[in-house]
Amino acid sequence: MSKKNHTLEVWGDLACFTRPEMKVERFSYPVITPSAARGIFDAIYWEGIRDPHGMKPYFHWQIERIEVLEMPRYLALRRNEVKGIVPGTAKMNKWIRGEETPEPLMADSDDPTTGRTQRQTMALKNVRYRLTARIIPKPQFSAPEQINKFDSMFERRAKQGKCFQQPFFGCSEFPAFFEYVQPGEERKKPAQFDQHIGWMLYDVFDLRRDVVRDDKPFISLFDATLVGGVLEVPAFDHEKVRKPERGQL
Repeated sequence: MSKKNHTLEVWGDLACFTRPEMKVERFSYPVITPSAARGIFDAIYWEGIRDPHGMKPYFHWQIERIEVLEMPRYLALRRNEVKGIVPGTAKMNKWIRGEETPEPLMADSDDPTTGRTQRQTMALKNVRYRLTARIIPKPQFSAPEQINKFDSMFERRAKQGKCFQQPFFGCSEFPAFFEYVQPGEERKKPAQFDQHIGWMLYDVFDLRRDVVRDDKPFISLFDATLVGGVLEVPAFDHEKVRKPERGQL
């Protein structure tokens, strides 16, 4: 595990971190989830070795703390969506290589399973968070010099505003903007409010996996409580994080 943690201040106009119990209409948690926060760090720097079996990552990001800098405010949106699901990467690669004929996803189709539909979204507006995370290397990449290289790469990219893809807040149409926070730098204090959120989505993948491919979702949860606008996030391996393999969900 890296001895150095990294802090980002992130903000945006809109966000939606959907509660999984809402099956049709999207209703956001009042605060960003660890999964969405990890996605922002991944968008800036995440790397591994590609082979025929998939991607072998060098590390994963462990979110340690989420600070809410603006009080949660909701905004109701109604949007046109398509009920169909885009195929996975394996099938899309076959289309690219010409091995199969592409199958378009028609928004105005008469098919009741793929056509257009209107859905309500309870989103958050004008969000701002301070996120702290640490690199957790895979065993084969845990040499001190390698961990230092990962830390330096992320810090350099974050300070320059570089990212492999645009970070977003829950939905890809809600972009997130970021700034690297230096250790000890004076910043805005968290919004002073307390809330017991209850069972919150921790992540949708098993962060311990050594090979990343088109895996089935691995949903983990934890009991989240905001104290003074701060959400302390337990480590993925902690007993507070409930995982399907333990029969706890």
